[in-house]
Amino acid sequence: MPKFMLMVNHDGGVFEEPMDQWEPGDIAAHFNYYEVLTKELTESGEMVQFMALADPRLTKIVRSDGSAAPLVTDGPFPESKEVLAGFNVFDVESEARALEIAARISAVPGPGGVPTQQPVEVRQVMSDSQGDL
Repeated sequence: MPKFMLMVNHDGGVFEEPMDQWEPGDIAAHFNYYEVLTKELTESGEMVQFMALADPRLTKIVRSDGSAAPLVTDGPFPESKEVLAGFNVFDVESEARALEIAARISAVPGPGGVPTQQPVEVRQVMSDSQGDL
């Protein structure tokens, strides 16, 4: 079965205000939705891995030529909506199933229970046989 990585950025979808400005009940509903979805996809055997990433302000950028000491900096940073917030890896029957799961992730509720429509990038994980493309 093919594996797909679904990536979510800090892009708020149809909402401009950051989550720390939402009502507590809306934040709870948002995370409860993810909890239920994660449980369902783990129990089905489709979810291989889930990782939420720490605040992008903690990011370090490393540049190295392989011989000198690497240069480690705190930036520059892309716009926050372009920063990866987290990712999931799914082992599914088809790309269509990966797209279906991505749609469910995109529909996570925001303020007032309105789906965020947050963009979710779907990319197939390369298999050994795809390395020659």
